[in-house]
Amino acid sequence: MIDIRRATPDDASIVHDLIRGLAEHQDQAWGVTVSVDDLKRMLARPDITYLIAERDGQAVGYVSWLERISFWSGQDYLHLDDLYVTGAERGHGIGERLMHAAAEAADGKVIRWEVAETNEAAQRFYTRIGATLTSKKIGRWQPK
Repeated sequence: MIDIRRATPDDASIVHDLIRGLAEHQDQAWGVTVSVDDLKRMLARPDITYLIAERDGQAVGYVSWLERISFWSGQDYLHLDDLYVTGAERGHGIGERLMHAAAEAADGKVIRWEVAETNEAAQRFYTRIGATLTSKKIGRWQPK
């Protein structure tokens, strides 16, 4: 049985392991620089939500988001940061359960996210659950 619960600052180590798992799955482990202490602070913020899916007390996936506001619409929305299910658990409905938990928390607000153009499996999943995918280039700039 899968249980889904909100992570607390006490879960920072579990969250760190899950984030590393996603990064390794995407061959981007080099990009994870957040510390467990950073995560403790982040998980205490009310605008950040991180839901953990567990099977028999073991973390097997997560969905995380930040609450944002659109200057175009003036409405709040959820900006999905990540959705991840561990390899052995994929294909068992956990990702869909996590997305439905996010939808319930959204309470009618729009949920937005990005997905890599090369991540065709994720695109198929999102389309299957009824999401609309649009093309967009993501800019990134880190001035010195």
